[in-house]
Amino acid sequence: MLALSDYLVLSALLFSIGMAGIFLNRKNAIVLLMSIELILLAVNFNFIAFSHFLGDIHGQVFVFFILTVAAAESAIGLAILVVLFRNRDTINVADLDSMRG
Repeated sequence: MLALSDYLVLSALLFSIGMAGIFLNRKNAIVLLMSIELILLAVNFNFIAFSHFLGDIHGQVFVFFILTVAAAESAIGLAILVVLFRNRDTINVADLDSMRG
């Protein structure tokens, strides 16, 4: 059986990869959204690991709420990116700095 520390190390690795994706790639908006989702996945992994090892179901229930919000965030984010690509012909974050009509 795996120990709690094994799950926490994996979660820290996922979180670090997500943070590296945000800091190393600040141009592509899709990669930024995927990095945010990876960070949320690491947090969910922590909730599930602690919930399992403490014998409490509240952490697992909280994960369902986080997954619901993350799915809505992804859908809305991708919809916004599609509209921006249609209007500006780019999803480069540096080119999207002006908010004109």
